[in-house]
Amino acid sequence: MAPESSSQSPQEMLNFTSTASILTPRLGRLVVAGRKPISTPHYIPLTSRGVVPHVTHDLMRDQTAIGSLFVGLEDFIERQTPKNPFPPAYTVPTGPNQSALRNFICLPDDILLIMGPRREPPIKCPPSNTPNSVAILTSVGYRQLEANHYLDAIRHLRPDIIIGLADLMQGHNPGNKRRGKMVDRTHAYTTHATEQLYNNKDTNSRLNTVYFAPVLPLENAEQSIYLQDLETEMRRYISGLALYESASLSAVSEGLGDLPRLLFGAPATPHEILRDVSRGADLHTIPFMSICSDAGIALDFTFIPPPSSPAPTTSRPPIPLAYDLWSSDYKTDTRPFSESCQCYACRHHHRAYLHHLLSAKEMLAWSLLQIHNHHIMDVFFAQIRESIERGTFDADAEAFQRRYASELPEPKGQGPRLRGYQLPASGPNQPRRHARVYGRLDDAAEKFAESQSSVATPDTGADGLEEHGFAEKV
Repeated sequence: MAPESSSQSPQEMLNFTSTASILTPRLGRLVVAGRKPISTPHYIPLTSRGVVPHVTHDLMRDQTAIGSLFVGLEDFIERQTPKNPFPPAYTVPTGPNQSALRNFICLPDDILLIMGPRREPPIKCPPSNTPNSVAILTSVGYRQLEANHYLDAIRHLRPDIIIGLADLMQGHNPGNKRRGKMVDRTHAYTTHATEQLYNNKDTNSRLNTVYFAPVLPLENAEQSIYLQDLETEMRRYISGLALYESASLSAVSEGLGDLPRLLFGAPATPHEILRDVSRGADLHTIPFMSICSDAGIALDFTFIPPPSSPAPTTSRPPIPLAYDLWSSDYKTDTRPFSESCQCYACRHHHRAYLHHLLSAKEMLAWSLLQIHNHHIMDVFFAQIRESIERGTFDADAEAFQRRYASELPEPKGQGPRLRGYQLPASGPNQPRRHARVYGRLDDAAEKFAESQSSVATPDTGADGLEEHGFAEKV
């Protein structure tokens, strides 16, 4: 169900209430009409082509608590031809105020849909951004996404929340002059987009999509003019902030402090998530969840330890954050993935079964791991919110730091086969991305030809069969 009125301002389409302003852990509630409300701090599940990897929509509905999804536009831009100028996602039949993207990926109506220009985490692209475009990696290769084409995509696809275009250089270290260009271009992208999308006198053409303005991963002084304009000139158009490193949380001023903050910080451990929560991050993207699932790793931690759990001491080694079910240690282990977990996977299956599925390369293994790992993270954030409400977050975070290991286990097993656009591009003279599964029969044919003169025939006797190794006389 989409919001009813198309003449609402961005502030009316999204409601966010929080208990604090900046640089402190805070509770909040993000509400978009017709969607599940999101209590914050929380995480936004990531997708590949609109689907949580290994989790179908019916599993997501029945066995998870997922209430929002992030998708990247580059997943849906196909090769365009004169006969087909628009990608398939743009041409899906929709009713008034319906989202073509939601219909294209068959997303339930109550799930909050967030779209950005690039998938998360993004694959490194050439540093070929221009004043009017950014580099993206589609399923058919690299291309430039022009600012006007991004606005066309927003108008066609109509997600609930849109992440503004930013001149980012993932995987590259920009120099001083390049950082200046990053700020100027992002400032121009944001000014142009908000004017085009929301400063429109025709109220019937306004969007039911709210805009999260990007904050660059730079020093505050380097983007001070841009941040000042966000607070003054563009404040009435933006409904949230998209940040790309946790240090940028300090760039949020009091005037922008009431906006929700979506952090694309790619934390490597739950410890880093707690650090970001302590600085006031509201929504998080957590790539390590799917990375662990792909690697056969089951998460096993809680923010608040169970009552029966022993207190952490200096003499007791830290508890692992997760364990690798590829290990032969779990061949006969009939315990659930996590002793205290109540997810579907832990209630119906055990570690030995998961180890068997991984060894057999059964895709059910990764589905069960995704269900489990998402449940672990749901409980983790729920306990964080309870801790903030009690006023014990800092003490609980310190106890968590002492109780658990500082790093997740190193992946050792072989994960599912990845799509080409999920991997960095291979340059010339680089090894193949995937090991060859099926080879040519040339070698076998040559060996056959060499031995063809002495191949056993139907009229060969017992001595001939024995000579060719088919049997032994008794």
